[in-house]
Amino acid sequence: MGFEQIIFYIFSFWFVVSSLAMIFSRNAAKAVLFLVLAFFSAASIWILLEAEFLAIILILVYVGAVMVLFLFVIKMLNIDKSTIKARFTGYLPLRLIVAIIIIIEMSLVLGSNQFGLDVFSVPERHSEDYSNITVLAMQIYTTYVYPFELAAVLLLIAIIAAITLVHRNDTSRKKQSISEQVNVQAKDRVRLVSIILPDKKEK
Repeated sequence: MGFEQIIFYIFSFWFVVSSLAMIFSRNAAKAVLFLVLAFFSAASIWILLEAEFLAIILILVYVGAVMVLFLFVIKMLNIDKSTIKARFTGYLPLRLIVAIIIIIEMSLVLGSNQFGLDVFSVPERHSEDYSNITVLAMQIYTTYVYPFELAAVLLLIAIIAAITLVHRNDTSRKKQSISEQVNVQAKDRVRLVSIILPDKKEK
């Protein structure tokens, strides 16, 4: 067993352990931290597969932005543990059924019949001047340029819809009237008050 295989098994072990710890953790903040460890382990495996760009994006975007946002929201909400336990036990049968269905589907799709070494050979090592970022960009902006642009348009529509739903019928929000600010006059906004005090009477 070579050094690369040892590193792969180490990162795979921590990936599986952190994933299970995230699922069975009763503390939401600890579950987020275990998910961060799972992302780091997955990024390390991607580096072994010469997918450095995907590994960096996983760490920068998900660990650096999404998980920090999740942790911030969890700490701000201050969810009661009793409420979480009641909801967990109430929906436990449904969750088990959904989990079993997902495991069966993943085993059928990701089984050895579809991704085994007899179907796909071991990835070849590239030279030092090889850049997976260039290859990925060529695939995205040539072969899959229309699905990529369609996904960008859908994300833009989702952002606009979310902003519209948040600010719809918001009576407490103050609005700025540019025309009133331009046409304002000094006599309507400024009031002169005399502050001259009367002379004190001599004793």
